[in-house]
Amino acid sequence: MCHQNSKKTITGVYGGSFNPIHVGHVSMAKEILRLSLVDEMWLVVSPQNPLKNEGLWDDDFRLNLARLAVSDIPGVEVSDVEFSLPKPNYMLTTLETLSARHPDREFVLVIGMDNWLCFHRWYKWESILQRYRLIVLPRRSEQVQEEGADGMNRQLPAGARVYFAEVSLIDISSTWIRAEISENPSYEGQGLPDEVWDRIRYKMR
Repeated sequence: MCHQNSKKTITGVYGGSFNPIHVGHVSMAKEILRLSLVDEMWLVVSPQNPLKNEGLWDDDFRLNLARLAVSDIPGVEVSDVEFSLPKPNYMLTTLETLSARHPDREFVLVIGMDNWLCFHRWYKWESILQRYRLIVLPRRSEQVQEEGADGMNRQLPAGARVYFAEVSLIDISSTWIRAEISENPSYEGQGLPDEVWDRIRYKMR
């Protein structure tokens, strides 16, 4: 993805519940920056994802954990833009809001392969593809060839700009972490940044 000629800051937007944020999220953001796919990464904490209905931890708690996790990482920030938007939170509305508030930036949507394969279920997904560039991250490198090319690609509107990134990802999920916290007495924060686990453990006292 070449953006040397652009005068705007290229900002990657990765939205999620971050319920809670884990080392996979942090590593992903750092890898995208290391590969110079964007100039900066914004992790957008969603109060209510329309396609996910799991039991969410408190909004502010998830937001604070995310900020804690990236506080010392240059180029990575956490955004609470969706906290002031109508629920459920639709990514098109989020991107439009960010673009209006920050005209000095070009926002690029970053999603995982799992979301790419169901992207046609997103609210006004065609408008997103027509107006914004996308970076798709594979869960496994072979998914790009096995699933991406034969799935959503056949439905792309004219002018869509989708880049499948070769990024190494850590295979871990927030769902697994929540289950470990609630069910495993010997769990000691595996998969969580140390400072995030310390904050969660303190809250659980």
